[in-house]
This record gives sequence, C-alpha cells and structure tokens, in this order.
Amino acid sequence: MVIHRFTLVWSLLAATVLSLAPGPLRKRKAVESPLLQRRDVDPADLYPEHNISVPIDYFHNETRYEPHSNGTFPLRYWFDASYYKDGGPVIVLQSGETDGTGRLPFLQKGIVHQLAQATNGIGVILEHRYYGTSFPTPDLSTPNLRFLTTEQALADMAYFAQNAVFQGLEDKNLTAPQTAYFGYGGSYAGAFVAFLRVQYPEVYYGTISSSGVTEAIWDFWEYYEPVRKYGPPDCIDKQTKLINVADNILRNNTKYISQLKSVFGLEGITYDDDFAQVLSYPIGGWQGRNWDPAVNDPSFYEYCGNISSPVLLNNATANATSTVQTLLSAGGYNSALTIPMLNFINYINQNYVLPVLDSNKTLDQAYSIHNQTYYDQDDLSQDWRSWPYQYCTQWGFLQTGSGVPQDRLPLVSRLLTLEYNSIICRDAFNITTPPDTDAINKYGGFDIAYDRLAIVDGEQDPWREASPHSTLARNRTSTEERPFLLIPGAVHHWDENGLFANETREGLPPEPVREVQRQEVEFVKGWLEEFNAGKKSGGESA
Repeated sequence: MVIHRFTLVWSLLAATVLSLAPGPLRKRKAVESPLLQRRDVDPADLYPEHNISVPIDYFHNETRYEPHSNGTFPLRYWFDASYYKDGGPVIVLQSGETDGTGRLPFLQKGIVHQLAQATNGIGVILEHRYYGTSFPTPDLSTPNLRFLTTEQALADMAYFAQNAVFQGLEDKNLTAPQTAYFGYGGSYAGAFVAFLRVQYPEVYYGTISSSGVTEAIWDFWEYYEPVRKYGPPDCIDKQTKLINVADNILRNNTKYISQLKSVFGLEGITYDDDFAQVLSYPIGGWQGRNWDPAVNDPSFYEYCGNISSPVLLNNATANATSTVQTLLSAGGYNSALTIPMLNFINYINQNYVLPVLDSNKTLDQAYSIHNQTYYDQDDLSQDWRSWPYQYCTQWGFLQTGSGVPQDRLPLVSRLLTLEYNSIICRDAFNITTPPDTDAINKYGGFDIAYDRLAIVDGEQDPWREASPHSTLARNRTSTEERPFLLIPGAVHHWDENGLFANETREGLPPEPVREVQRQEVEFVKGWLEEFNAGKKSGGESA
C-alpha cells in the first residue's frame, strides 16, 4: 500500500490536510536543517510528459466489459534516456494507484535511475489507467469504471512495451521482445508487476515486486499486526488499552458516549463509528516511516511519545482529569491510564480537531464517511473514485478492528467493521457483495513465483501479511533467477527511493537498503546478459 500510501484512506471526504504533532508536544514546524535542504531540480521540469494511444478494451470476449469499446485513450508516461546506449534495456516503473507525477523522483534518483545508469538503459514512469490524466472515459460513473480492472491495466503495460517510440530515438526499435523490458513496482504496483511477469513473460523479461500485495484479502485486519510486533511495547500497550476504553463505552456503556466525544472535542461527529475512526487514525502513521528524512513521516513516533509520556504534556488538559477518570472507570480501567488518556485527548485535539475548526468546516464534513451526496459525484475531478472502485470490486484490503481475534486487544476500534469500511462500496458504486478476490489471486497469491521475478519486502511492513513474505506463504530460498529478499527493519518499499550523491552520508541510505539496491542492480545486469545471450543464440526470451 499508499511514500504515497497504498493503505486505504477512509476519510476520503476530508479536504483538510492535517499537520501531525512533533515530539511529545504539538504541531510540527518546517525543518530548515541544511541536511534536509534539497538541490533537486523539480523532476516535472526535467521530464516532459508523453502519451501513447492504447486500447480502452482488450477483452472483447469478456461479458463483464459490455458494452465493449473499440476506442483508444492517451496513457501518460515520462522517460529518461540520458544513460541509454545501444543494447540497453527499458526499465518501466508502474506508478500504480496515483498520479504518475508523484513517481518522478524515482526516475531522477531512485531505483529506476540506479538501474538505468547501471545498464545503459531507458527509465520510464508509466501511469495507470484511471489515474492522473490517463482516463479512458468521459466521467467516473460506475458504468464507465468497468474498464478499471487489473487485467486491463496489465494489458496496457504490455501494449506499451510492444509499441513504445521514444522521442529522439525514433530510429531505433526499442519495443519488446527486440529490446529487454524490465518492470518495477511498489505496493499495489508491486503486485501488479509480479502479475505482469506471469501473464506477459514474452514481453517483460524480468520484474521487481517491492512490497507487492499479491494476495487480495477482503478483511485485512492483519494490517496492524506488524505494528503490534515491532512498535515500542509501551506505546502498543497504551494504544490497545485506550482504544479498548473507547470501545467498551461505545459498545457496552453507551450512556457515556456523549461525554466521551466531548472530552476529545469531537462532539460534532454524529456517527459513533466515524468517531472511533478518528481515534484510530494516529497509529496508522507506521506505514509512512522511511529511511530518508525528507520522505519520512515522523507522526507515528510523535504520537507514541504522547501517549507513552509519564507526564502531562499540556497543562490545559488537567481540567479534564475528573471526567477522564470517570470515563476510564466506565470503560473498565482504573486511574493508572489518566495521564496517557489526557495526552491522547490533547494529541487528537491539536491534530484532528483544531485544524478542522480553523478551516471553517464541521467535523462531520471532515471525517464522516456517511455522505451520499459526496458519493454521487462522478465527474473526472472526482479522482478519489478510482482506487475505492478497485478495492471494492477486486482487491479488498479493508483494515478492520472487528476482525482482530478475541484473544488480543486491537490497535484500532472494533467499530471499524467490514460493514462500516464498505460504506463507500455501497453508496458510491452500489456494490453490496465482497470483491472478486479470485480475479487477483489467480495470478499466484502468496506463492506467486516465476524466473526473473524478484520479490522484495520490508520486515516491518504493515502489508507484509498480504505478500509472499507472509507467515501464511511457503518458505523460499533466494536465487539470482528468483530473488527473495527481506529488508531488515524496513517498512513499505524502502528500496524505491534514493539520494543524490551529495546527499549520502553515513547511515543514509541505511546499509540494508544499500545492500538490497546493490543486489537489484546486480541481478538485473545478470538478467540483461541472459537476454543478450539468448538473442545471439536465437533462444526464447521468456
């Protein structure tokens, strides 16, 4: 998931961008450290956008795409051929469920740049249909979203490799299978390129799936389990207890609900499940952690610093002590949680209440997912519709608290149920049944494997239990033909981003990331040698 979070963001209605509190205190301020000042040129200025005309519908024999279309649409891409020499490959990064411009830094100094430089190749960022500007239809109404499936998008990426012409290199045949094509993707796009290698082996000679969520899962309660396992123990202990206090009141001691909402400053939230969702937000910062300080989201440890602090962090909240102790008793706990609860209230108020009130919005407008009027909008500006349509129809990954086994306390509220998290499926798309995860898992799921398909995951990734490194997947041995790498201490596709040479220093990138990126360069170079040897001998390219 999501770096752009692949994690499902349920507050799609919130137009307010909320800043998250620093250290154990309040809002984060802009960092002016020279270590973080970038000398980057804006990659959008370096890489002009291009478009290739691709079919809207590749599968005229499939009834699910009726009525079929014979039309085409412009699929956007960017490329860098500054390292290209004759015989070099084309390395295509699938941008996944986001506007492709957000992936351009990886062409400038990330993994695509590293691979292109090492192989004298061309680096490409390819946008996914129905994202950015790559729309096949005039609006995003539910009938017009029928062409938004993984198999149609996979066909786009294959079509690109078989038909691409790069500006300035028009005299060269740089299409597959004449030229070696390699794919890279992270999160959803990581699963995508794994499927690409299996589905189109004659087109893409090899792919790297980073944090690839290859097993589609409807109720993905396991998302928070790596946080439980690897997060600071005292923070996890406080988090589960504080959420349990709220759940016990919301589910069992309902006469205190009004008082509970008021003490957090959230009395303006009508629905109890929306309220529970807001209380659950801060722990989700785990996925945003990154080794690069300029990319890293520090909010997880800032939040943990708040609820784990043994002292009150805002004296103004002391006035709520008596109310908090009443609520703790109503929720089944004693006064030992008073300070953590007061600091929790302060954190929520500073980061989720005040910014909304300052924006002149109501809390319901910012946080409620009960909003049929919003879901009825479907013009092209409503690009929030694309990814929910995909997870409602095929992928799932609803991150619930209700699915957590009863033998442990969840890190997020048990009011976050499948019923609640699928409101958008019903109200935006009239989808009332679980997604067709078989349409995704047919490619291999946990056990997907193929020669020259590299599987790379982060040890602490919240998406790990949907990947081939899941505890439910079979054990594997890593080889050059089938690399199977787990980055110690890493979270979500940490191998994707990089630094300029003048930004590196001891510990940046961290050694585990350097080592995996080094291995990626080496096995791709080895794959390219195999490709070239096969061309000389007239052998098969797949």
